[in-house]
Amino acid sequence: MKFLLPCIYAFVACFAYCFIVNIRGRLLLFAPLGASIGWLVYTLCGLFAGDLPCYFLATVAVSVYAEIMARIERVPATGFLLIGIFPMVPGGGIYYTMEYCINGDTGMFLETGLHTFGIAGCLALGVLTVTSILHLYAAVRRSRCKN
Repeated sequence: MKFLLPCIYAFVACFAYCFIVNIRGRLLLFAPLGASIGWLVYTLCGLFAGDLPCYFLATVAVSVYAEIMARIERVPATGFLLIGIFPMVPGGGIYYTMEYCINGDTGMFLETGLHTFGIAGCLALGVLTVTSILHLYAAVRRSRCKN
C-alpha cells in the first residue's frame, strides 16, 4: 500500500488536470495512467538510488508509455507525456529556491536551486533519450526499407 497510494494520488490529480487541458473520451483514462506508472517507477527506484536517477528512470518510463499510447490511439505523444510528467515537475523546489533568494539565504538558495535544476534536467534528459532512440530506430528502419 506504501507504493500504491501515491500512484492513485498521481492518477487522480492528473485525471483532474485532463479537464483543464481539454482531454476527452478514452484518453481521459489512459493519459493519467502514465503519471501513475511514472510515480510507481519513481517510488520503486527510491529503494535503490537517489532521487535524480529516480526522476530520470520515471521520466523514461512515462516517455515510453506516451510513445506506445500515441501509436495505439493515433494521437500525438505530447498529451500523454505532459500529463504523465506533471507530478514530477519540481514546483516546490522552484518555490523554495525563490524563497531562499528573497530571504537572502545564499547557501540554501544555491543548494535548492541546483537540486531543482538537476531534477528538471533529468526530466528533459529522460524525454530526450526515448525520443532520440525512437527517431534513430525509425531512420534505420526507413533506410533498410529503401534497400
